[in-house]
Amino acid sequence: MKLFGKFREELIVGNKMSRYLLYAIGEIILVVIGILIALAIDNYADNLKIREKEQTYLQGLKNEFEFSRQKLEELILVNRNNYEGAKKLLEYIEDIKEPPKETDLSALLFSTFASDIFFNPNNSLLDEMINSGSLKDISNGQLRIQLTNWISTLDDIAKQETDLAMQRERVVQLFRGSAYSIRTIFDLSGISVSELDLTPADKHHSNLSLLNSQEFENNLLIFMLTSLATEKNHYKPLMEDVKEVLHLINSEISDN
Repeated sequence: MKLFGKFREELIVGNKMSRYLLYAIGEIILVVIGILIALAIDNYADNLKIREKEQTYLQGLKNEFEFSRQKLEELILVNRNNYEGAKKLLEYIEDIKEPPKETDLSALLFSTFASDIFFNPNNSLLDEMINSGSLKDISNGQLRIQLTNWISTLDDIAKQETDLAMQRERVVQLFRGSAYSIRTIFDLSGISVSELDLTPADKHHSNLSLLNSQEFENNLLIFMLTSLATEKNHYKPLMEDVKEVLHLINSEISDN
């Protein structure tokens, strides 16, 4: 800097104003170039940090959506088994001349209506990213859209599952009166011993008359329709969303 200052002083003393102006402009250009280089270095470092942060998010999201995929696969299977069980009960109703054994009916009733179905994925990282505004760090625009839509899609799924649970409850409600026996179902399906640690009763009230109930058949058909709609209109499209998100994530992870 002392050398530049001495050179500038010599130009002024020597009345070489034009050369001084050129020198001054050159000095300004050098300063601007220096600033631009410094900014570029800072931007590069910031972008590098953002990309490293993005990679951490992507790996975490991959783990979450792999978990969601596995859980959704299990739910689809359970829902399908429930539907098939209800369909088998309907076949018993249609062919009442050859009723099933009490043991078979009990096992079928329990396996078909014992479980609620709710999709509850682990969205802890995604929720954190949305709440903190870090979703913007995902550079893939299509992936950002998919992740944003995921939460609203889950709300629709939850509404459908609530409807399915309500239809299931309407069937189960028939067993709360005195016409049919839950104890018979539990004893003959093995649940009394394996799950409730109860000694089976000596005598059982038959539930075969359930197959003659119009109310049971009506509720069974609505349950079947709701189960089928849950799979075709909600779970299967959701599975496609999960696969698409995982595809986009994998395409953005550096190691791939």
